Amino acid sequence: FSFFLLSSPSVFADDISDFEIEGISIGDSLLDYMTKDEIVKEIERTKDWSFHLQEPNKYANVYLEGKFENYDYLGFYIKNNQPNQYVTNKNEEYIIQSISGHRDYIENFDACLNKRDEIENLLSRSFPNAQKTEHFLIHGGDPSGKSIIDAVYFNFDSGADIEASCFNFDEDFRHQVNWSEGLIIAIQPKEIVEWLENHK
Repeated sequence: FSFFLLSSPSVFADDISDFEIEGISIGDSLLDYMTKDEIVKEIERTKDWSFHLQEPNKYANVYLEGKFENYDYLGFYIKNNQPNQYVTNKNEEYIIQSISGHRDYIENFDACLNKRDEIENLLSRSFPNAQKTEHFLIHGGDPSGKSIIDAVYFNFDSGADIEASCFNFDEDFRHQVNWSEGLIIAIQPKEIVEWLENHK
């Protein structure tokens, strides 16, 4: 069950740019997979989704649906360094900073956990030197405290990680914010990890 590929096993502990999800890697330009209009529309649609973080607008969130082998859709973070602009310079337009694969398990948390455990075993065999940590968390975005995350992280020396998580949102909250729920496999550099951990 191939969720991502590693092009250079000798450097995996320090360079997550060698990982791919559905053939897409950190460092690629989103313009290779989406039009500029599609990207800008997604940025506008998701602009308030990181409201629970200390720096909610530091990165912009973009999703791509398609006929993928393993996922219902992919998620990306790109830099958002200037108000209303999402490009630092024209040579680095819409560069992918983090990539995640998402599979929906709406109101089916047990099925999500079964698949997550399967992937966790695969990751444990693939990266025996990575530090594995498990976390059961209350999602910081839901003030009711009823939304949970059951997560496994594979942490690398660089500060980057690979996350395999199941999200189970309170249904009222999920409909209010128009989020999905289910399995997420994410490749995250140190900068993204620190940003996501810095809640209000």
